[in-house]
Amino acid sequence: MVTATRLHDEIDEILPGLIADRRYLHENPELGFQEFNTAKFVAERLQALGVEDIRTGINGTGITGLVRGKSAGENRVVLVRADMDALPIHEENDVEYKSRNDGVMHACGHDAHTAILLGLARTLMARRDEFAGTVKLLFQPSEEHFPGGAKGMIEEGVMEDPHVDASFALHMAQHQPLGVITIAGGPILAAPDSFRVTIQGKGGHAARPQNAIDPIVIGAQIVNALQTVVSRNVDPVESCVVTVGYFNAGEAFNVIPDVATIGGTVRTLTPEIRDLAEERVTAVIQGIAEAGRATVEIEYTRGYPATINDQAAAALVREAVIEVVGADNVVTPPPSMGGEDYAYFLLDRPGAMFQVGSKNEDRGLVWGHHHPRFDIDEESLAVGLETMTVTVLRYLERGLPATDGGN
Repeated sequence: MVTATRLHDEIDEILPGLIADRRYLHENPELGFQEFNTAKFVAERLQALGVEDIRTGINGTGITGLVRGKSAGENRVVLVRADMDALPIHEENDVEYKSRNDGVMHACGHDAHTAILLGLARTLMARRDEFAGTVKLLFQPSEEHFPGGAKGMIEEGVMEDPHVDASFALHMAQHQPLGVITIAGGPILAAPDSFRVTIQGKGGHAARPQNAIDPIVIGAQIVNALQTVVSRNVDPVESCVVTVGYFNAGEAFNVIPDVATIGGTVRTLTPEIRDLAEERVTAVIQGIAEAGRATVEIEYTRGYPATINDQAAAALVREAVIEVVGADNVVTPPPSMGGEDYAYFLLDRPGAMFQVGSKNEDRGLVWGHHHPRFDIDEESLAVGLETMTVTVLRYLERGLPATDGGN
């Protein structure tokens, strides 16, 4: 069993290296499926640490490596995932490690996730004699943009050879203060679907609307009616969001245009509500367009599945979190309607994602994810690494705890 005090002291010693890795990655951000320099940096780090069976080029730029325990015991295999991609955002921070790639920025914390997973490789390699089983380290491309990198890596076999029994992941949480960790079982993030509607009307002079089929009027009715998809179709105790994000039509004050386009997102936490929402959104759009004598083309795209933490895996993480930061610093959050492609790893294997508080108001580190001034308190790297190390070692030692339910 890992000694908490010893582990804490070791992580404090290597924290400067974690920070250096994170800052290098922050200075050199790369967009999804373009993480060539990042992947090279990660592979070289893993090789220097002595990680086994390093595989590169998975689904483009993905990487895996193995840390094998040498102790006798159960031969469990646990996967730990970090995403590597940045966002198309111009950084506005005035820091020495500011992005060197104009218009590209690590504005979500993936640089921290990657640095922490490299730190996990280091802590585990140093104590291989103390645990049995195998840890598969997985560095994933392109979480930010659908279809994402997780599904492709799974399709290329990362859950096998060796067969993965469970998985864990973490995410920085800029809405939580440094030292706080959030963990919950069940749905924690939504399935982020999207729709695009093209309304084909009949253009004409604004003074003679009787001779036209006005796609703006029809579109306005669609936007209003879509608000009833949730309020009049979804059980009030269930979660569902339908948001129209854009409505484009026309250019002149005295012209009824031929075409209008509408786009938006639908977010749900369960497969049943996901199916219902798609059916009702589609039916509302088609019905109003038909009543208005327009034709309509609907592109409805299903994004990532809902991220659903296994209850037993979440319970194991909670034990580790209490050990690292204390019970007073554990938060059980309600589900968020954001999305995350770690969801694919949870579809057929138990696992859990937890969030690591990284906000520090005293230092002005308050800007949220995807903001051009996003930045974290780097002490959170140590908190995340210690929690993940304890979680992984506890899992290898005894598997998942018994609970009253699964996903």
